[in-house]
Amino acid sequence: MELIIYLLIGAIAGFTAGLFGVGGGLIIVPILYVVFTQLHYDPAVIMHIAVGTSLATIIVTSFSSVSAHHKKGAVLWPVFRNLAPGLVLGSFLGAGIADLMSGQHLQLLIGIFAVVMAYRMFKGAHVVVDPTRQLPSTPMQFMAGGGIGIASAIFGIGGGSLTVPYLNRHGVVMQKAVATSAACGLPIAVAGAIGFMWFGAKEQISVPNTIGYVHIYAFIGISVMSFVTAKFGAKVAHALSPQMLKKCFACLLVVVGSYFIYKGIMH
Repeated sequence: MELIIYLLIGAIAGFTAGLFGVGGGLIIVPILYVVFTQLHYDPAVIMHIAVGTSLATIIVTSFSSVSAHHKKGAVLWPVFRNLAPGLVLGSFLGAGIADLMSGQHLQLLIGIFAVVMAYRMFKGAHVVVDPTRQLPSTPMQFMAGGGIGIASAIFGIGGGSLTVPYLNRHGVVMQKAVATSAACGLPIAVAGAIGFMWFGAKEQISVPNTIGYVHIYAFIGISVMSFVTAKFGAKVAHALSPQMLKKCFACLLVVVGSYFIYKGIMH
């Protein structure tokens, strides 16, 4: 029964990952939080395991999503190369920071982040990307990667909701920003997941089927299904208007954010 739930989560998360260029983390984290709570896992570490497991699954979803976007020639690989080192360092560091936080603080932070991102996405839904804008220098892109990596690991996301606006702001059109951001999800997820395993292993948590803060069964179930459905999401993304994509994504973030703020305050 547990595995069927993880497969279902994977189907939903994969589709949204392909559609929005995010690794589905903002969907996976809240659903896993609910599932782990129902399974009566230690409340002190539920949020950490949800975030760590989410990052691990993004390794698979972003891989599937990137291949679909790459076939359409939409990934800006030179930009990816500039951002990647910062993303890796930042993500590992972010996992360490999350480890130091309580589950309640992590909830509040993720909730506020989701609502802020929704507001920014919605406000920017009609923004026409200025093609004259250039991406900053390589060191500045490295720094940006570091910041995106830290935040992404704490929030259990592939960084799409940070990388996409960053690229948009510097003159990259929505479809290429989504595709490049999907590629950036890979180094974030790998470094972040390793970080959550590493820091979680030191905590000696008493939750079955986990390595550190990563739940193995949930990882396998979600990954298998999301790998399949991410391709469908990517196909739909190329058929929709950029404004429509942004608005749908913003609505989704409001729901997730409000839920976590409520949970964080009620504890």
